[in-house]
Amino acid sequence: MAGKQRKRKPATDRHEDLAKPTVWRRQHGAFDPPSFDVDPDTGMDVVHHRAADTLGIMLSKGTITPEMHDAGVTFRNLFRGAALSDMRTSQLIRLPGGRAADTLSEHNVHARRKIADALDVLGGHDSATGSCAWHVLGRECSVREWAMRQGWQGRPVHVAQAQGILTATLSVLAAHFGLLPRSRAA
Repeated sequence: MAGKQRKRKPATDRHEDLAKPTVWRRQHGAFDPPSFDVDPDTGMDVVHHRAADTLGIMLSKGTITPEMHDAGVTFRNLFRGAALSDMRTSQLIRLPGGRAADTLSEHNVHARRKIADALDVLGGHDSATGSCAWHVLGRECSVREWAMRQGWQGRPVHVAQAQGILTATLSVLAAHFGLLPRSRAA
């Protein structure tokens, strides 16, 4: 049994290119084509990779109109302005005797009123479109995640139906925010 030698594989360079997204990142979402820029401090070329969001993907595929995309972005920005996300930050300066309710600004309150009006138009937060707006547009969950975890009234929804619910939500929001005439929204 002497003499069997294993063939050695040639050594390969296993260093990954740090200028590109990793294999793990590429399989978890689409990327827009990279944009190139010049760093003002060093003068070196910089490549920016931007992950595409749900609304951007739907717009590029033609599933939604530009007005529907703008309505989704408006709702998302209002949601952020209303400070309704689960993520909270710690205040750097704490005032003695302060309460959490005192930390809301006029901007937060105004954004919350607009969110409440939009949810009323969608049929309330317990409706399919209201739940979709809250979770997919506001909290920025994926359509698949919302469909499987939350769904409508706690029941899972098929992904194709969830995409239809999101499209209907965006159509109603586009009319509500005045981006479409009401006759075109229906």
